[in-house]
Amino acid sequence: KRIGGMCMTPGEFRSWRKSLGLKQKDAADLLGLKKRVIQYYEKGRRDGKPVEIPRAVELAAYAITTGIGGFDGRTTSPLPDLPRSELAEAGLD
Repeated sequence: KRIGGMCMTPGEFRSWRKSLGLKQKDAADLLGLKKRVIQYYEKGRRDGKPVEIPRAVELAAYAITTGIGGFDGRTTSPLPDLPRSELAEAGLD
């Protein structure tokens, strides 16, 4: 998607979360982050300083979007903790 060190923008991150119908807390739980970090990523700033969304978070967001919830060395598993109706709405059922 991107070349070099360019990462997901705050607007792209917010759009990703909303496209899956996730609240900030839900996105934080899926990504293994605190809700406050999600808020920083969506604002693009923390205490007046720019915040970059790490490549690992961008890749995790992509994995969640494609239905990969985890990797155990052999297989992938579906998204955890999302009701089937939410998966259907996000087009991931």
